[in-house]
Amino acid sequence: MTGRDRLRELLDAVLDEDNRTLADMAGGAFASPYHFTRVLSRDAGEAPVAMRRRVMLERAAWRIRQGDTVTDAAWEAGYESVEGFSRAFTRAYGHPPSEAGGDDGSVWLPAANGIHFHPPTSLWVHAGERTMSPVTDQMVRHDLDDTRALIELAKGLTDAGWREVRGAGHQVAAWEGPEESLAAVLERTVFAKEVWLAAIEGTDFPDVDRSPTPAGLLERHDAVAARWLAAVRDIDRRGAWDDRIVDALCEPPESFVLSSIAAHVLTFSAYRRQLTRVWLRAAGVEADDGDPITWLRRELGEDR
Repeated sequence: MTGRDRLRELLDAVLDEDNRTLADMAGGAFASPYHFTRVLSRDAGEAPVAMRRRVMLERAAWRIRQGDTVTDAAWEAGYESVEGFSRAFTRAYGHPPSEAGGDDGSVWLPAANGIHFHPPTSLWVHAGERTMSPVTDQMVRHDLDDTRALIELAKGLTDAGWREVRGAGHQVAAWEGPEESLAAVLERTVFAKEVWLAAIEGTDFPDVDRSPTPAGLLERHDAVAARWLAAVRDIDRRGAWDDRIVDALCEPPESFVLSSIAAHVLTFSAYRRQLTRVWLRAAGVEADDGDPITWLRRELGEDR
């Protein structure tokens, strides 16, 4: 073969061990960051920062299966802390890296372009890969990330501020009861995913603390977030959005269409998250506007 394979050169720049920022990648490909991002996004259907993050996680999962420590895998994947790596890994795979050992299937994460890590240091392009709609994927992931960010902000409140009644008699849904404080609103945001996962998975009604501290609620959120994302992706992969479950947790049992469950969770979560912002600001805590456009720009590394 003759001539240059420009796409391969761009991909090489994305995955080079020393290129950890967009500027590094673009420099390795002898291009400006703008041109580098535009060409790779056009030809590979994925922004370079997002692609590198995903492929590095795939490689980290493979290395852990080969016996590497989580710490070594985190460092090689470009993370500055094991905690940050563990959080990203858990959100991506639905389980923490400590449970990634053993050969229990592919380490590939969803990718519309089919570009994946291939051991030990190569790429594999899987033709015809089908992934979740970008709109669905972004709405679900933004909801999870935004909820976590708000709970983190709430950790700066005193216990009295966390539990203070800010909307006397306020309730989001009749069957949920009053949600008059930041503690109640954020707890219901997390609990909704816990209880619907129990219905989908056919497990017992969640036995959880309905009056947690922000730190305790953050632990619950991190535990359920990855499972919720994995469940949504599995439903989409199987084309099961129109399937129904019979929820035995209801009295009497009710049937629900899976797509309506996801829409229900996203709808009520969006309202609760924006209400949380209003109440946080009233408590003197600075909060952004929760715009998914801003969130996606951060995800794609376009805010640098």
